Amino acid sequence: MKNLPSMRGKAMMTLTLLIGLLVTYTLLIGTFDFRLQIAPLLQSKSIALPPCRSLSPLKVYMYDLPRRFNVGMLQRQSSDKTPVTESTLPPWPFTSGLGKQHSVEYWMLASLLYSGGDDREVIRVLDPETADAFFVPFFSSTSFNRHGLNMTDPETDIDKQLQIDVVNFLKKSKYWLRSEGRNHVIPMQHPNAFRFLRGQVNASIFVVVDFGRYPRRLSNLRKDVVAPYVHVVDSYTDDETPNPFESRNILLFFRGRTVRKDEGIVRAKLAKILSGFDDVLYENSIASEEGIKSSSIDMRSSKFCLHPAGDTPSSCRLFDAIVSHCVPVIVSDHIELPYEDEIDYSQFSIFFSVEEALKPSYMVKRLRHVPKEKWVEMWWHLKAISHHFEFQHPSRKEDGVNMLWRQVRHKLPAANLALHRSRRVKVPDWRDRWR
Repeated sequence: MKNLPSMRGKAMMTLTLLIGLLVTYTLLIGTFDFRLQIAPLLQSKSIALPPCRSLSPLKVYMYDLPRRFNVGMLQRQSSDKTPVTESTLPPWPFTSGLGKQHSVEYWMLASLLYSGGDDREVIRVLDPETADAFFVPFFSSTSFNRHGLNMTDPETDIDKQLQIDVVNFLKKSKYWLRSEGRNHVIPMQHPNAFRFLRGQVNASIFVVVDFGRYPRRLSNLRKDVVAPYVHVVDSYTDDETPNPFESRNILLFFRGRTVRKDEGIVRAKLAKILSGFDDVLYENSIASEEGIKSSSIDMRSSKFCLHPAGDTPSSCRLFDAIVSHCVPVIVSDHIELPYEDEIDYSQFSIFFSVEEALKPSYMVKRLRHVPKEKWVEMWWHLKAISHHFEFQHPSRKEDGVNMLWRQVRHKLPAANLALHRSRRVKVPDWRDRWR
């Protein structure tokens, strides 16, 4: 009996040793994850980890098109004889208004002209033989906004002729012919951009905002890049409010045209459903400089910002909401979202189907019951990812233009696969059936 305490001590030491060995073993084989243990401590300030940068910059050759195809549309007096260089690149005009939302083509061109910086996703190469991809610097969205907006105006012929000239230029390029255009990048951000001759360049990588105006055979997620609209409201860069949930006294905000076509007809129905709620601001408005300023103020005062489809599944206000750190409420059954292979939108957005959104009171009740802690977590995520939707020159690490070039890189393996198979498959019907 005198040895009983000694035996108990030895047993405890043995048990402690076994537990230590077990913990060491689980750590070595990777079955124990400390992140799962500390995650609850971080939920109040949950921040999305930024996407990883590619190992080496994408090498892109940019065709030397005359200025009338790109920056010449931004300047009333511009000579085709003056080459577009980093020093001659005009700034994006501040008077462009809503045209800014379709300016991705400008920022992509500008990023290729830029010669500085060590942390870029893309570099311009002057030898096409060394290129991973080819960029066609045709401002097809600006061309539509300037020449074809009414779609019946005589100036529409200018837009059409520019498209014809671009296609003729490409068909004379041996690099276009070599790949049938598969490794060529053509921005078509406006839903009506390049509308006359899309079918003649449909093997290329299109940069679009959605697929609402494209037949599947022309444009699809397998080969094309989904780009954000460039936001038109000012970014909320000093959002350091101590109590953001309490400081935003509007539950749900929307301002825009309520009479739209196609998928956008849901806006008029939502206007009736959302009327009568004191904490909902839903207004019909035509875009103007004053309206954009008012929307910026109201988005920063709102917990949730409504994003119903426009004439096509997407619209600019989603990205206005993101840079305003207003949790997006997305009502669109067919929307595709930018960078979605790298960003999880469910971390900072709420989704409703059209059927759900049109149930009286359903959406408002759901939003009112979102816990404060959950909303604050989504707000932190918005602050962490909003830089991915900024377009600027020079570009910055993981901003909008760098994210787009990384998306182009992601599409190239499929383009190369299709190209290599086309060179050896002898039965076209079989190839089409098994794509």
